[in-house]
Amino acid sequence: MAFLDQNPGLGYPLAAGLGLLLGSFYNVVILRLPKRLEWEWKRDSREILELPEVYDPPPPGIVVERSHCPHCKHQLSWYENIPLFSYLALRGKCRHCKTPISPQYPIVEFLTMVLMLACVARFGFGWQGFGAMVFTSFLLILSVIDLRTQYLPDVLTLPLMWLGVIAASDNLYFPLKPSILGVIAGFLALWLAGELHRQYQIVVKRVKNPEIGMAPGDMKLLAAIGAWVGLKGVLPVILLSSAVGAVIGSLWLLSKGLSLKIHIPFGPYLAIAGWIVFFWGESLLQAYLRFSGLA
Repeated sequence: MAFLDQNPGLGYPLAAGLGLLLGSFYNVVILRLPKRLEWEWKRDSREILELPEVYDPPPPGIVVERSHCPHCKHQLSWYENIPLFSYLALRGKCRHCKTPISPQYPIVEFLTMVLMLACVARFGFGWQGFGAMVFTSFLLILSVIDLRTQYLPDVLTLPLMWLGVIAASDNLYFPLKPSILGVIAGFLALWLAGELHRQYQIVVKRVKNPEIGMAPGDMKLLAAIGAWVGLKGVLPVILLSSAVGAVIGSLWLLSKGLSLKIHIPFGPYLAIAGWIVFFWGESLLQAYLRFSGLA
């Protein structure tokens, strides 16, 4: 790792190549994991309710099954599966059926490459850089899944939380206590906001079936982010995510001609804010204190 830090001309191309490979795999996770979980939930529900078994073959696994065109099921050759470059060479269309390929594939691959480069540029090629890659990867996958399905799987948010606690147990970024307190504060902050919203609907508006203010997945995601940014980072994440969500979410809804009352996923805004605070939280805090005259 020290060799790569001393030779960035070698380290950065390796990080870029790793980012492209990881981005290709992350696309598989993003597309297949929700379908796999839904299939498992249906299977388990039939068993619990003692319903008759039905023929319901499982969707493709994440690791074993080869990549294929979702339209014609044509299995991709190795040269059709080169991250980013295959999409450009094929001009965004399946070689077999000519169906347009979703732009999600190159976007996620390119974005992963850029983010991995940002991780090593900020934290180096050691354990801190590796931890930043792990944190960033989880946030990226969760964000895209939430955008597609409005669901944040526990199988991703909970491991992300525990990995942050494990990193803090070795004082990778800060001690263990701020990490644990960040988990607690992150979960309780959104839970309390959601409960206050629900009580407001019940008491003030007298709604019989009030909406849940914040989804449980958002609470768990902020708890996971809290493990990585610590107690001091939770409030900046909430404020920054609210600002980002208000601006980007409103522009997106208005551009689509949709009502502002429609549900929009909040996970990506939490992820963006959490990533920014994780990378530059202390610098942003010091800049704010200087600007406000408190420093």
